[in-house]
Amino acid sequence: MPESGLRAILAFSVKAIFSSLFAILIFLATPLRAGDWPQFLGPTRNGSYAGPPLAAAWPQEGPPRVWQKKVGQGFSGPVAAQNKLILFHRLDDQETVECLEASTGKPLWAFRYPTRYADDFGFDEGPRATPAISEQTVLTFGAEGMLHCLDLASGKQIWSVDTKKRFDPPKGFFGAACSPLVEGDAVLINVGGGGGAGVVAFDKRTGKVLWKAKSAEASYSSPVVAAVGGRRYALFFDRNGLAALDPVTGRSFFEFPWTPANRSSVNAATPLVIRDEIFLSTSYGKGAILLRFQEKGPEKIWSGDDILSNHYATSVHADGFLYGFDGRQEQGCNLRCVELKTGKVRWSQDGFGGGTLMLANQTLLILSEKGQLLMAPASPESFRPLPPAQILPFGVRAYPALADGLFYARSKDTLACLDLRPKK
Repeated sequence: MPESGLRAILAFSVKAIFSSLFAILIFLATPLRAGDWPQFLGPTRNGSYAGPPLAAAWPQEGPPRVWQKKVGQGFSGPVAAQNKLILFHRLDDQETVECLEASTGKPLWAFRYPTRYADDFGFDEGPRATPAISEQTVLTFGAEGMLHCLDLASGKQIWSVDTKKRFDPPKGFFGAACSPLVEGDAVLINVGGGGGAGVVAFDKRTGKVLWKAKSAEASYSSPVVAAVGGRRYALFFDRNGLAALDPVTGRSFFEFPWTPANRSSVNAATPLVIRDEIFLSTSYGKGAILLRFQEKGPEKIWSGDDILSNHYATSVHADGFLYGFDGRQEQGCNLRCVELKTGKVRWSQDGFGGGTLMLANQTLLILSEKGQLLMAPASPESFRPLPPAQILPFGVRAYPALADGLFYARSKDTLACLDLRPKK
């Protein structure tokens, strides 16, 4: 072989080795951890935890409390990844993003900006949407529609978009509430603006608008992306019903009307995708429906308002059964188990009250609005909870997070971290 050819091969080999090492270093610098809870409803956006095992039972006084802190207003839930916890709340007249060391609660940084949001019904005036941690960035969406992208390490602003000023959406009943969804290089938001800006995709790196779609008003449901038949679809449950969009281009595949006749209503639960089926649920007399996904438009399997009508808390699925809250929160919900295939109610705990729930390794973790945490097997036979633990004061509406066995939950004034791991 000529000397020049040998030199070229060696140069290519050295370059390939350095490229591989660089890729490995980048990968190690941004670890992907099964135990993280980086966004609304967890890593797969369906309320399921797949991290390290949890304790089978708690002490009589409840799970050990690792740390807690006072917080400001808001219904925004905490998220945790890479041993960093993001708290989004309102302190005085500033929407505030705080980063804490997840294992200790130690403050790392804070980012603040002014807000004038005033709730028309006298409820909480803090942010509603749960942040998202994506690689080395944090995405937040405030009650007045301020979308921010921050550096996870420092809290420095990378970009921001005032969606209220830019797209002029109506205020709605309770302000903006869509938890950001990151799909590839896009941040998907149900903005609810007119003129084709119902749903907007922003470039995660720059904040530039990638595409706009629909003109329906925003609801209080957050979107989800799911793979069906080898293609990924973004599913939005807005004021008009369910819409399936291409997350890359914004192309609309179908719209399925599903909304209460009462205009003083909200759609709040996130669509739940199980293989090629979509569980959609709302309250206010409309109820739940199970659909089989088809690009030309979904096929109804069953529906009804006496099955599992979610007011605001998204249900979870385990082994062919749905678990969730049926009924209006202010009227007292029922906790139910429903057979996915038929819509048959297998058991119902009447008068349970409102709350949220997640699935952790075939176990239900239920956080009531009264601040009680319950653990029970996800079983269609009956509801068999362990004794409840009072972990927070009354007034819990935000979704909790579960990362590496640590449970993070907030009430209207307290954020607590509890250790659900097995005792060593």
